[in-house]
Amino acid sequence: MSRELVEYLSGFVTENRKKRFDDVLQHRTRHLTVVLEDIYQPHNAAAVLRSCDCFGIQDVHVIENQNKFEANPDVELGSAKWITLIKHNGKENNTVDCIAALKKKGYKIVVTSPHKNDCTIEELDISNKTALVFGTEMRGATPVAFEQADGFVKIPMVGFTESLNISVSAAVTLYTLVSRLKRSGINWRISSEEEQEILLQWLRNSIPKSDLLEKDFIRNSSKAS
Repeated sequence: MSRELVEYLSGFVTENRKKRFDDVLQHRTRHLTVVLEDIYQPHNAAAVLRSCDCFGIQDVHVIENQNKFEANPDVELGSAKWITLIKHNGKENNTVDCIAALKKKGYKIVVTSPHKNDCTIEELDISNKTALVFGTEMRGATPVAFEQADGFVKIPMVGFTESLNISVSAAVTLYTLVSRLKRSGINWRISSEEEQEILLQWLRNSIPKSDLLEKDFIRNSSKAS
């Protein structure tokens, strides 16, 4: 049904838009994913989403423990509708459940923070699926995230300032790791089934009143069968 629905909705977008979708899909990956833990500044949240879209990261996991995640639309520039945003906010502390869900899907959990057992973004082993955890602007990742982590990574710096803004840190980290991924022999691309799933999401977010068109399609398909 989803493939037929994609074909149907594709008739409501231009050929140029369809080609753009196909071109962008060729660079999408779920081999790397981003986890944002309790980010509270809207411009930082928006900038990270924008970087994820720009560098081909499809999935972003958002943990809302104390802070509600809000992205500044003037910074985000619509990037949220092109990525898959998964929110974890059902409990008082959602970090454990988020990490457990990612590990169940085969992800290695890597916290982005200077740590005694850390490595640089150039040294990080990305042969397995990797979830990069970015913590709050002031405190970084929580102790729970540190306890559950499989590894730690940092951006090497040589100045007097000891850290980068989270949005800059995410951009530098993603650019470096995605560049390394594409130079490697790792199978980082999404599957054909995932392409259809993502394409359907994009079509729904691009077409005015797509929900009504979808209802018509389902109703007509039911009559035909």
